[in-house]
Amino acid sequence: MSHPESMDQALEQPRLLEMRGIEKRFPGIIALQQVSFDVLPGEVHCLLGQNGAGKSTLIKVLAGVHQPNEGDILLNGQEQHFSNPDDAIKAGIGTMYQELDLVESLTVAENIFLGHEKTRAGFSSAKVEKIEAAKLLARLGHPEIAPDKEVGQLSAAGQQIVSMARALSREVRLIIMDEPSAVLDSEEVHNLFETVKALTASGVAVIYISHRLEEIRQIGDRITVLKDGRAVASNLAVNQTSNTELIQLMTGRSITNVFPPVVPVPGDAEEILRVEQLVVAPGHEPIDLSVRAGEVLGFAGLVGSGRSEILAAIYGSTHPVSGSVHVAGKRLRPGSPASAVNAGIGLCPEERKSQALLLDDTLTANFTLASIGRYATAGFTAGKGEYRASMQQISNLELRPADPTREARTLSGGNQQKIVLGRWLSHGCKVLLLDEPTRGVDVGARSEIYQLISELSHAGIAVLVVSSELEEVLGLSHRVLVISENRIVHQAEATQLSEHQILDLVMEGTTL
Repeated sequence: MSHPESMDQALEQPRLLEMRGIEKRFPGIIALQQVSFDVLPGEVHCLLGQNGAGKSTLIKVLAGVHQPNEGDILLNGQEQHFSNPDDAIKAGIGTMYQELDLVESLTVAENIFLGHEKTRAGFSSAKVEKIEAAKLLARLGHPEIAPDKEVGQLSAAGQQIVSMARALSREVRLIIMDEPSAVLDSEEVHNLFETVKALTASGVAVIYISHRLEEIRQIGDRITVLKDGRAVASNLAVNQTSNTELIQLMTGRSITNVFPPVVPVPGDAEEILRVEQLVVAPGHEPIDLSVRAGEVLGFAGLVGSGRSEILAAIYGSTHPVSGSVHVAGKRLRPGSPASAVNAGIGLCPEERKSQALLLDDTLTANFTLASIGRYATAGFTAGKGEYRASMQQISNLELRPADPTREARTLSGGNQQKIVLGRWLSHGCKVLLLDEPTRGVDVGARSEIYQLISELSHAGIAVLVVSSELEEVLGLSHRVLVISENRIVHQAEATQLSEHQILDLVMEGTTL
């Protein structure tokens, strides 16, 4: 939908979707309180709010996962009651969740038609599915994706397109996209936006959820802001609402300086981490780098450029082909996370839910995981010691809610990331490896995490940061390594680089 000449003109159109006075209560908590908003045909309606504001609950109500305690859902003026997700799909509502629910061992076509297989003469027809899948992929502008390819072999961007094609295969009128760009690089985000524009041009409406305000500017028409389970603003025109206003609405406070000042590293600061001729995988070029106490070293590059692989090899979760890693002069055993942890290296991985957190365990268990031996006597843990340590981290990190017995999965994305950081603070480390530290984290929690990274730097910890957001890399780092096709193509002080220069370097892969 193109931006209308005026918001009044847009609101004169008939609504595709209306949600009126939606309330959702769980034991001990009111997740949604009298939330109302509407979506127009062919519109991109952006849903904003901090983690825990109620966005996920609202879209699950719309998708039929949860049933509201109060309120009404109308499609084209007709009241709807969704008892399950299939009811919502039949009504024309498709949902792309942040964590895609694709089956990696199945083909693209099998995933697209999973649950509503194409048949011929009463039997499932793989040939028909491939033909129809190819048509859907072409409609989305991606005819290069082969219908018979296994989904697990596709890039993150390719999997997003398959998820979108699956939604379209059910003749949807409305697609909910939950953080669709979280794992995409800048070029893939551009392609995603082109696909969204093609969908809205055909009359399909999109509810778009993102923490990246710059994306809202590029793709959105109107905005609804949630805070503490309430819609604090709706019908905001994207082109008439500033970032300052949006942040104020989301957080209840003004956040002006997102990145703390980067304090210069003293000239006599000792070298904490040294990597020499590290070949991460066969065919990769050797990597050399050095990080001093209190220095933040940023890694910039496209998704798949090799940034995360370098961190994994340093931490020992993958075994390098050759080369060495030294912490405070001590050489580590290659491919051994235990050696890295014992030497003082901590890792906050890209996928915190699957790679870092014990989601069904308590905050206490998650905080003390890396240093459990400290609290054990004769093979048993001392509950009081663990509890005191976790309470200290909860206080230091301002975790909400401040309950050490709470399961990690119940916390927002920002608070979950704080748990992973708190684990290494409890353990004590000399080097901290951060892979996408603010992915899926709202603007308020981001500011707190940035401040924490700054404080760790001031305390003399060497920090390595991988981020797909160039503004984040430049805003946090003292120095930046630009990575392209598994090699360092450039390194410089962060103050000497711009986002435009970095993009030129990673796209060209030229060494300066």
